[in-house]
Amino acid sequence: MIAITGATGHLGRLVIDKLKTKVPASDIVALARTPAKAEDLGVQVREADYAKPKTLESALKGIDTLLLISSNEVGRRAAQHRNVIDAAKKEGVKRIVYTSLLHADTSAITILSEEHLATEADLKASGLAFTILRNGWYTENYTASVSGAVKAGAFLGSAGGGKISSAARADYADAAVTVLTSQRHEGKTYELAGDDAYTLSDLAAEISRQTGKTIPYKNLTESEYSAALTSFGLPAPVAKAYANFDAGASKDALFDTGRQLSKLIGRPTTPLATAVASALKKS
Repeated sequence: MIAITGATGHLGRLVIDKLKTKVPASDIVALARTPAKAEDLGVQVREADYAKPKTLESALKGIDTLLLISSNEVGRRAAQHRNVIDAAKKEGVKRIVYTSLLHADTSAITILSEEHLATEADLKASGLAFTILRNGWYTENYTASVSGAVKAGAFLGSAGGGKISSAARADYADAAVTVLTSQRHEGKTYELAGDDAYTLSDLAAEISRQTGKTIPYKNLTESEYSAALTSFGLPAPVAKAYANFDAGASKDALFDTGRQLSKLIGRPTTPLATAVASALKKS
C-alpha cells in the first residue's frame, strides 16, 4: 500500500492521479487533514493531521511506502514531519519518499532550507529506507501571477537577474510516481529542477510575446516587494516569506543545471512558454 500525505493539495492530487495509472487504486491511500476534501480522488481516504500524532498512527496502519509531501506551515514543519516519521516507524512503514528543497544544504532561502534539512536528518536517523526529492521551484508559483501582471501592466518581483530552473508541478509529480513505483532509489537524494533556466525579465518577455502587450519586469527591493504583496491582500507574514524567496532566487538559489528531473521522468520538463500559455488560458 502506498500513502500520500497532503493529498488534497495541488501536488498531492497530481501524484494520486498519475499513480492510479501505474498501480491499482485499491493500493493507494490518500491522507488528508479534512477527509471530505479528498472524496473525489477515487482512492481510500484516511484522516491524517501532521500536528496530531494519533491520527497519523491510525492513518499509517498497513502502509508499506509513504510519500511525505512537506507541510505548508513554515516554522512548524520540522516538528510536524517528525511526527509523521515517528508514526511511520511505529506502524512498520518500510520506506518514506520526502519532498525537500533544491540544494537544501546550500540554499540561500534559509527560511525554507533549515526545516527541510532537519527533516532530512530525521529521516536518515530513523532507520527507515528513504529517498529525498529536493524539488526546485514550481513554475506555477510565478505563472499564478500572470493574470495580475497583465492587468497591472508589469510583473513585480525581487529576484533581480537571478536564474530560475523551475518546472511544472506535473513534472515533480511524475518524479514522485517514478520513485514510488520503481526500484533502486533507496538512500538517494535527487536535486530536481527544470531543464532550462530563465529570469523574471525573461518571464515578463514571454508574457508580452504571448499577449501582444508590453509587460515589463519591475524589480523591487525585498521590503518593497513584501509591501506590494501586502497591499494586494496577502497576510504580512506570507508576503514577507514570498519576498524572501525571491531574494534567494536573486542569488541563484533556484538555479540548477543537473537535469536530474528530466532524467528521472524520462522526458523534458515543461517549457516556460507552455506554462505561460496555460496560465493565460485559465485567466
